Amino acid sequence: MKEIARNKKAFFDYEILESLEAGVVLAGSEVKAIRAGRVNLKDNFVKIIRGEAFLFGVHVSHLQTASAHYTPDERRVRKLLLHKKQLAKWSAQVGQQRLSIVALKLYFNARNRVKLQVALVRGKKLYDKRESMKQRVLDMEAKSQLKHRG
Repeated sequence: MKEIARNKKAFFDYEILESLEAGVVLAGSEVKAIRAGRVNLKDNFVKIIRGEAFLFGVHVSHLQTASAHYTPDERRVRKLLLHKKQLAKWSAQVGQQRLSIVALKLYFNARNRVKLQVALVRGKKLYDKRESMKQRVLDMEAKSQLKHRG
């Protein structure tokens, strides 16, 4: 598994409840651009519309070496490939419990297919974010202490 992009902000802003691997429908030279690392997962979200999942807010830059005649929109909506049962389950949870679905990371699997890890998340409160920051600082201090001892 070769990780291409990670949504670090999602790990800070949300509490991750459940995650899945999803395929992504891409057009033209987008795979080459993703392979080159020209993708940004910041501020993305997934919406379920008529039983299908769509990814909004992901920016895939256009490559200069790709065809100039066909350039897909860099911020276009991309369809996700998920099982219908899982979509129905998550759709119900999003509607009832005020949850969201976001993309966490983009990677190539063992068969060289572009996959996206999507997660069902709940937004953190401000005090939860402060607690996460404190925990991160404590972890960094503990690692540095172990490093200096060894």
